Amino acid sequence: MVGRIAVVTGAGNGLGRAISIALDAAGATVVLAGRDVGNLETTASLLAGESFVAPVDVADPGSVTAMHDRVSSWVAARARRPGEPSAEDGSTSSAVTILVNNAGVAGPVAALTDVTPAEWDDVFAVNVRGTYLMCQAFIPAMAEGRTGDIVNLASVSGKRPLVGRTPYTASKMAVIGLTTTLAHEVGPLGIKVNTLSPGPVEGPRMQRNFTREAVRTGLPEEEVRREFVLRAAMQRMVTEQEVAEAVLSIVRLGGLTGADIDLSAGMVAR
Repeated sequence: MVGRIAVVTGAGNGLGRAISIALDAAGATVVLAGRDVGNLETTASLLAGESFVAPVDVADPGSVTAMHDRVSSWVAARARRPGEPSAEDGSTSSAVTILVNNAGVAGPVAALTDVTPAEWDDVFAVNVRGTYLMCQAFIPAMAEGRTGDIVNLASVSGKRPLVGRTPYTASKMAVIGLTTTLAHEVGPLGIKVNTLSPGPVEGPRMQRNFTREAVRTGLPEEEVRREFVLRAAMQRMVTEQEVAEAVLSIVRLGGLTGADIDLSAGMVAR
């Protein structure tokens, strides 16, 4: 990935930060996109190579357009620098050729009958419309250069019961449908589009879930955690680093497109 430019949404923390660090380590220049500038700058401080902080609300068409224009101007100026290398895939360094749509929101935890239309729309605005808008913005330059990789982060949620999370699971399944169709639209243009569907990821978010469940059930947190991980074949959750490495692998596999890759330690096995 040396010489390639990658945009990662939701790059300010969690999976987005881990993915950005992995891309940087693999030689890519990373555009860090997200809503919290402070978090994005923290991620930038963890990277060894050059990066660009690009604030954006992926659910807002105007914000995405403005961010795309800022990134394009920065990339063009960077390409004019003396001695700027070409990417290892043969493309120039004058365009974004990797897009990782990682930004997402969890939405409410409630029965469907208690979810408001506004809550439903908020989840789809980020998780689905945000993916669509980012693809729409960056595909034309990829098509012009006849090369590109798009990785959309979905989830194993929706492929297994997740009671009380209908907006989230429906939105992530929508991302999978978007991906498989888009892969056929842009495949002839040299662009690969794939979905990575992680299972539960080890970290603060899942720990908060265990704490809430322990309060609800009266069970010790460790018991709640043990019962949860026993659902997976490997009896554990996946890590942020494993998700980041999976993104790199998807980009590196030249013949992989239109795929939905489960990474769940066997939480979902098909």
